[in-house]
Amino acid sequence: MALAEASKQRDDSHFPEIVELNVGGQVYVTRLQTLVAVPDSLLWHMFTRRTPKELARDTKGRFFLDRDGFLFRYVLDYLRDLTLVLPDYFPERSRLRREADFFQLRELAKRLCPQMSKDNSVSEEISHSDTEDSSLQGSQPPCASAGGADATLRTSTAVRSPSMDSRKSGYITVGYRGSYTIGRDIQTDAKFRRVARITVCGKTSLAKEVFGDTLNESRDPDRPPERYTSRYYLKYNFLEQAFDKLTEVGFHMVACSSTGTCAYTSNDPGEDKIWTSYTEYVFCREQ
Repeated sequence: MALAEASKQRDDSHFPEIVELNVGGQVYVTRLQTLVAVPDSLLWHMFTRRTPKELARDTKGRFFLDRDGFLFRYVLDYLRDLTLVLPDYFPERSRLRREADFFQLRELAKRLCPQMSKDNSVSEEISHSDTEDSSLQGSQPPCASAGGADATLRTSTAVRSPSMDSRKSGYITVGYRGSYTIGRDIQTDAKFRRVARITVCGKTSLAKEVFGDTLNESRDPDRPPERYTSRYYLKYNFLEQAFDKLTEVGFHMVACSSTGTCAYTSNDPGEDKIWTSYTEYVFCREQ
């Protein structure tokens, strides 16, 4: 009994050599020496200056961090050998820089900061995916920290210069699944159309150019610019707004199609009819 209690006290005051983490719902298993590889970082302070019982845990006893679980894998890769390696097309650079700033990894945040040349233009060291996602204004200075750099890459791609390869020809398909009600008095019907979500299909670079930061990329984060995707959708549900954005950059509608079904709200044929439909609009831009 005495030996068991002594062992338990050591476990409560010392971290194990192999540490299990739950970062935003993603589970990671790594060595303790990896987490403390950078002195004075947040993880270094957590796992050297505090005890296991002082840190938050999930229901299975894993140490819990309420951060982006997807991006933490790059943080962990950096801690293993202090080298930054990212995919060829990585659209989450500014978010990863924010994570580096949170974990107090100053060197990592510095490497993620876009380099500016003497004429205030973006250095070629920035990956192609970053120029797809962001537009840097010439009056802005190089960033010194992740917090100050967020504003640098926040500008929408919709304002990119046409000379920056943004006038490529191609097709974009906009689709939506919606419903509308036709009542006995259609003129007073207030539920004419309800659009649940607007989807965007086409080449990634074209979709980003047209819709900029209104494009929700969370369902397809690593898609290269020259690949096609059908997993994007817009952060708003106004078709006319999507059409305006396409028109502003030279697209015009070439085709559309729609299917629909009808149902009654009740068994009474005199009641309102509810129509549900799926519609696609094909837009084209030629050079």
